[in-house]
Amino acid sequence: MSNQIKITLPDGTVKEYESGVNAIDIAKSISNSLAKVVLSAKVNDEVWDATRPITTDSNLQLLTFKDKEGKATFWHSSAHLMAEALEALYPGTKFGYGPAVDAGFYYDVDTGDRQLTPTDLVKIEKKMLELAREKNDFVRKEVSKADALKIFKDKGDEYKVETLEDLEDGQITFYQQGNFVDVCRGPHIPNTAPIKAIKLTSLAGAYWKNDETRKQLTRIYGITFQKQKELTEYLEMIEEAKKRDHRKLGAELELFMFSQKVGAGLPIWLPKGTALRTRLEDFLKKEQLKRGYQPVITPHIGKKDLYVTSGHYEKYGEDSFQPITTPREGEEFLLKPMNCPHHCEIYGNKPHSYRELPIRIAEFGTVYRYEQTGELHGLTRVRGFTQDDAHIFCTPDQLKAEFLDVLELTTKMLTKLGFENYTAQISLRDPDNKEKYIGSDENWEKAENAIIEATQEVGMTTTTELGEAAFYGPKLDFMVKDALNRSWQLGTIQVDYNLPERFELEYVGADNKTHRPVMIHRAPFGSMERFIGVLIEHCGGKFPLWLAPDQYAILPINDALIPYCKDVMEKLAVHDIRGVIDDRTESIGKKIRDTELKKIPFMLIVGQKEADANQVSVRVQGQDGGDKGAMDLDGFVKYFGEFV
Repeated sequence: MSNQIKITLPDGTVKEYESGVNAIDIAKSISNSLAKVVLSAKVNDEVWDATRPITTDSNLQLLTFKDKEGKATFWHSSAHLMAEALEALYPGTKFGYGPAVDAGFYYDVDTGDRQLTPTDLVKIEKKMLELAREKNDFVRKEVSKADALKIFKDKGDEYKVETLEDLEDGQITFYQQGNFVDVCRGPHIPNTAPIKAIKLTSLAGAYWKNDETRKQLTRIYGITFQKQKELTEYLEMIEEAKKRDHRKLGAELELFMFSQKVGAGLPIWLPKGTALRTRLEDFLKKEQLKRGYQPVITPHIGKKDLYVTSGHYEKYGEDSFQPITTPREGEEFLLKPMNCPHHCEIYGNKPHSYRELPIRIAEFGTVYRYEQTGELHGLTRVRGFTQDDAHIFCTPDQLKAEFLDVLELTTKMLTKLGFENYTAQISLRDPDNKEKYIGSDENWEKAENAIIEATQEVGMTTTTELGEAAFYGPKLDFMVKDALNRSWQLGTIQVDYNLPERFELEYVGADNKTHRPVMIHRAPFGSMERFIGVLIEHCGGKFPLWLAPDQYAILPINDALIPYCKDVMEKLAVHDIRGVIDDRTESIGKKIRDTELKKIPFMLIVGQKEADANQVSVRVQGQDGGDKGAMDLDGFVKYFGEFV
């Protein structure tokens, strides 16, 4: 019998190797330079150690730090390296969970009576670098449950014992590097040598298993890189991110606020933020009207039965606010977690002919999810948020054209707002975990193929993620990169054959028989709160001129000039140019500085000389040499128009 196996590479190349070959060996057969940067490998869509033997015909993707999974492997291994350093520095430390996160890693640890401080983090970093230079291999070993439990019971680590008790025998693996051993499914990088730049970024408290009744552990966050230059650039980006933090800028620019009396995660829009948000909504509403969408308004609550029918109660019940009971026995309502069940009811309100389809229903509808307190984050993770929701009910023959129209609308919106760096992610269901979803295999296959074919038709570059679909259908998610190269999931388009079945929606076809419509869910912004939070950070609070709440500020040198300033404001309003007058009794220098901080695009400075000549002195926000000199109002209107 032949010991040869076939390895299929991403470009379709098929190579033969001896059974037991690993990803590093395969990389070496391609080039030594490639082998040096391989961190892990995807074997038949499962991420493995690059040193793990491959014994059957397989599809193989070599993963480096450029790949999402490669980074995750690198950072998870770094968490183990940090644990080794902690064990060496503070014997008796016990360990909870230590996963990779989007940027770096953390480990939840119990250091007993010792309280870790920022000074300790510096010591731990130094020890990690020392251990990394030992180039210790990450060694994977399968262990029986009984042996694993004995090891950690002997160590007195109740957290690992509890973790092991939840695992099945025959599926337990240990990883060891140097003197540190951990129960872990992996994967890990081949050895510690690539970890050359380390920064432990913060300390936080974390309850064991997120249970507030359990002991609070210390969570240590960190990040590592293969080069010091990469770490330096990352830390510089973090500093810039702090300046752009939408929570900070939102308060400074008076856009939104939160109130503990109102409730955590429930944003309140202030006048300037409301003006900005309204302009975003108006832009999309105009585009929707051109495309035949019909605006609707639905209640903020619905009977529990509505969401049982849709499946949202089963899938979102644990993350929803508790049911609202009424004086009527057995009657319960929910704050709506999604708008689509209400829109299904609108469609089902009367009979439809195929001649009426497609029907496009649009609503800026507010929905509610009870996010955990620790997961709330400014506008990007809230408990009440407004979706620019629309649902298109169409025939199967109309599906592709409707999907392509939504695709064009979404890309137009992103471009208009300066988000030109984005990728489209096709989010499919997990074929190995179908119980997470509703609907038949046939309907899922049709819906997934519709998205794939539409994106191929327009030549859109896409990535595919299994397990990221909505519970009722696959979707196309727009992964947008901001000015700091961070990725955010914003707009989404979803194809759904399932809710029309659950709500028994119908239309009469040309054959005079009843048929099920197909449903497209779409939200180009996604959530208005999340989108605006990302937009604030993307532009650092310097919004596109058409969107800025105040496009100019008039700065009079003294109070006697205020009547002239009001006259200027009225004349600019005729041209739909909006602004404010800074009528405070402050020096002109302070007014200029304060207007700069408010990021108002134009300053119109008015002294007696300008008033006598019916002019304003124009200064552009944030520009070197921003003084543009005196202009009459017609000249300013023309100059302003160059920026819109």
